[in-house]
Amino acid sequence: MSTDLHYEVEGLGPVVMLSHALGCDLGMWNEVAAWLRRHYTVVRYDHRGHGASPGGHSPFGMQDLAEDAAGLIAHLGLGPVHFVGVSMGGMTAQALAASHPHLVRSITVAHSASHYDAAAQAGWRARIDTVRQDGMAAVADGALQRWLSDPYRAAHPVRVAQLRSSLLQTDAGAYAHACEAVAGIALQDGNARIRCPALVLAGSLDQATPLACSEAIAAQIPGARLEVLPVAHIGSVEQPASFACAVHDFIAQQGG
Repeated sequence: MSTDLHYEVEGLGPVVMLSHALGCDLGMWNEVAAWLRRHYTVVRYDHRGHGASPGGHSPFGMQDLAEDAAGLIAHLGLGPVHFVGVSMGGMTAQALAASHPHLVRSITVAHSASHYDAAAQAGWRARIDTVRQDGMAAVADGALQRWLSDPYRAAHPVRVAQLRSSLLQTDAGAYAHACEAVAGIALQDGNARIRCPALVLAGSLDQATPLACSEAIAAQIPGARLEVLPVAHIGSVEQPASFACAVHDFIAQQGG
């Protein structure tokens, strides 16, 4: 799967790999990538069943997404990398760092979680049932409301339309399988084994993965650092400069 993934490589310098959120594609990173490529080699890719990447028609788990990322890093020969993930991408970062420590120099886990309780899993099941029955349009409005704050959506209709289009173009079956992978995460034990530097980014307006989710991840990963941005669930879109600066400052502290 890894060598079949759609990816782009830009810039020059230490390698930063960007992993997008559920229902998005590598275009989610446009603003952040434009900032980071001034200092880094930026690799961004589409998860299986998202964007221009194939796959997603059979069930998969979070470890499969981590193996996809590991295989792509190996295929490109650019590792170890600074791995940055938002939401599902942040879950991928956790699983990757725990299972392939030699491939990561650091991880940034943004707007993510390490596990879901029974109530949250029931919510995921309801979303899966909805998308399988009624298609992607039935979940689009709710997703965008979670992803971005009301003021941002009002002020940036073109960008919001781009994200909505990417979501609607995602295959409903692949999206449902990805939801199942996310709902079933149990990353706590693996997080305790992570030894690379870790930055955990939370959004003070994030209702999809509230601050408590990020606090739990930061407590699980030895030495992890927690920062909070005044954003909703996809801070890399809502405040890309602040997001990119947080990543850049963190990497610089590790020696680049």
